[in-house]
Amino acid sequence: MSLHRLLDWRLHLIVVIVSLISEAIGILKIPLGPGTLLLLPLFYAFILGVLLNPHLFSASRRYVPERVSQAATPLILISIMPFIARFGSTIGPAIDQIISAGPALILQELGNLGTMLVALPVAVVVLKMGREAVGATYSIAREPNIAIISDKYGLKGPEGVGVMGVYVVGTMFGTLWFALMAGYLASLGVFDPRALAMACGVGSGSMVAACSGALAGALPGMADDLLAFAGASNLLTYATGLYVSLFIALPVAEWLYRRLAGKRRGATEATPDAEMTAAEVAPDERPEQHLGKTAAVLAAACAVGWIANTVNGSSLLTALPGMTILYLMTLIGLVLTRIVPFYLPGVAWVSLVSIVMTLPFFPGSVWIVERLAAVNFLAIVTPVLAYAGLALSRREFSMFRRTGWKLIVVSLLVFTGTYVGSAVVAQVLL
Repeated sequence: MSLHRLLDWRLHLIVVIVSLISEAIGILKIPLGPGTLLLLPLFYAFILGVLLNPHLFSASRRYVPERVSQAATPLILISIMPFIARFGSTIGPAIDQIISAGPALILQELGNLGTMLVALPVAVVVLKMGREAVGATYSIAREPNIAIISDKYGLKGPEGVGVMGVYVVGTMFGTLWFALMAGYLASLGVFDPRALAMACGVGSGSMVAACSGALAGALPGMADDLLAFAGASNLLTYATGLYVSLFIALPVAEWLYRRLAGKRRGATEATPDAEMTAAEVAPDERPEQHLGKTAAVLAAACAVGWIANTVNGSSLLTALPGMTILYLMTLIGLVLTRIVPFYLPGVAWVSLVSIVMTLPFFPGSVWIVERLAAVNFLAIVTPVLAYAGLALSRREFSMFRRTGWKLIVVSLLVFTGTYVGSAVVAQVLL
């Protein structure tokens, strides 16, 4: 796709407006039974992007022509890279805490494999889902997991539909589900409360807060300890979760899917849409293959995130050094992806670069960390979801209609498998 189309001012202006509206709404807390439903700006941005999509409503074509929607597709992966850099920058300064953490905190991350062991067989064998089951069940589908799928398959394929479906369900109901699970399991007395607290750390920030809050409410005498374990676990999940998902969970999900789908095809033929593989993503669409064009488009994406950051982050002037650092970290990571003789996905290289540059012994790391503090962690990912909503095609909407209710069932199984699996691993190691 030409650079001119990727830099279309209408696309980026729409995303800026959608992001600012979403950030201005902020986090909505809706009491629901024993828990609270939290709606985040990321969710609004995706929904608004979908509502403006010309493939959903023909009236939108007056403002968002189909060529603008098509141009949003490569922006998803490029715009999520600065978020991955910001994500990695939280790990470097906390490296001492991570090293000193006990094995239960570190290894309980492997409990995330419970997502696919519980949900993938149901998705493929019972619900007859295709490759969207891989994206839906390999992880809990938070922002770094979306980045992995975007980098490997693209968000327009079935794997992208799966991970985004679980993300949306998690945004709407994940917080409540985690709180309900934590309170219920604590009441059973089967698990050590510390194991349940560690398992809280596998989710997003809102999930961790709701989950640990439910445990603290159920066991007020241990409240401080439980909150501390949940916080440490969440820190380690940010440190290790990306790599566990990339190098263990996703390959295992692929292996298990091939075996389950192979048996299923003996009786039921898979749908063509569901069997699109990573091979269908053209190599020339990889951002590291066109560094000059990518650098220009990345600058536009960073500018959008920089503006979105003004609502819940810092002013443009204050955040400028931090956004510039994220831009440079991302470019360095993409250059390494291009020149290093062995392959690692771009998201992994960008994350590694940001971790190294924020380690305490790296020259200037204190200054770098201080500048990055002005960039709100989640504000810069809000535009990514706006691009994702705008980029959906007729094919994706067709897939959502066909598998929507199935993704809700699979999502709840994913959340249950993740939480219980992590709690079991932590229980064994305590």
